[in-house]
Amino acid sequence: MILATLSMVVFAQDKAVMGRYEDQLNALFERVQNAPTDNERYLANEQAVQTFIEALKEEDSQKWNWKFSNYVSVLRSPDKVFTIITWPVVKDNGEYECFGFVQSKGEDSDGDEEWHVYELHDMSDEIINREESLLDPDSWLGSVYQELIQTSFEGKTYYTLLGWNGCSMLTQRKVIEPITINSRTGKPQFGQALFRRDKNRRRIVLEYNKEAMVNLNYEQQLSISKENVRVKKDGRMVSSQVSHETKEQMIIFDELEPQVAGMEGLFQYYVPSGREMAYVFVNGRWELREDAQGRLTDKKLNKEFKPIEKKKPAYQTIESEK
Repeated sequence: MILATLSMVVFAQDKAVMGRYEDQLNALFERVQNAPTDNERYLANEQAVQTFIEALKEEDSQKWNWKFSNYVSVLRSPDKVFTIITWPVVKDNGEYECFGFVQSKGEDSDGDEEWHVYELHDMSDEIINREESLLDPDSWLGSVYQELIQTSFEGKTYYTLLGWNGCSMLTQRKVIEPITINSRTGKPQFGQALFRRDKNRRRIVLEYNKEAMVNLNYEQQLSISKENVRVKKDGRMVSSQVSHETKEQMIIFDELEPQVAGMEGLFQYYVPSGREMAYVFVNGRWELREDAQGRLTDKKLNKEFKPIEKKKPAYQTIESEK
């Protein structure tokens, strides 16, 4: 009875401590979001980072269910191996910088379970090969993660994050980001060659016009596959193509293309083409399905796709007017 009472007292103390940290952080994030100047927002953010470092080092802090506004994302893997916390700071010039932590399970020097904390540093502007690079906490492609997907194949667990970054006045981006956790050190690594038919890609980056609306979700939707078969027609065997509809869980997203012809690679001109793509997890890899169809109701589309209107480049318009 004495031991049980002591345990209850310790639990109540831990809960009170974590509750105070949460209150402090909520007050700081309100200033990070709404303070009128860059200096004030970054000062509040620096205090929030330091408060998080202290809070995440508290014993059993990995069990705390953080409650923040939508401004701060907290995602915990279903198997409770790690928690990732991310948020943005918006600058006066419209640029975004992301911050975050990974709290993950590892081992101590004796091989016993130990929890580790890694601060994430947004180095987006310095990463050249964004889709091909292996990244760590000190060289992170900053994102506010909105969904954490856990899959498995042959006893191995895979984690994939879906994230967003407001980037700049001209563009924003969404990302499909595989993440691995070192079982000994708990250290996260961002990017993994999980995309079938494209071995060099370790993540999918969708960058597009600031005003565009782009879907990126993990949900059950319909994909269409086509099969070449031989059928009998007018007394002889001929080749024919048969379509198969499959409803399955997938990462579904809008295909992007430049709205203005000739502007390939200038992402401020990229908008949805009207076509949807998807990745389905098959045998330990994300397999691309080019004929995905979203927003289904009983296998019927309830979303009308309208292809974008192609525009002439500005220089061609000027020349034609002359």
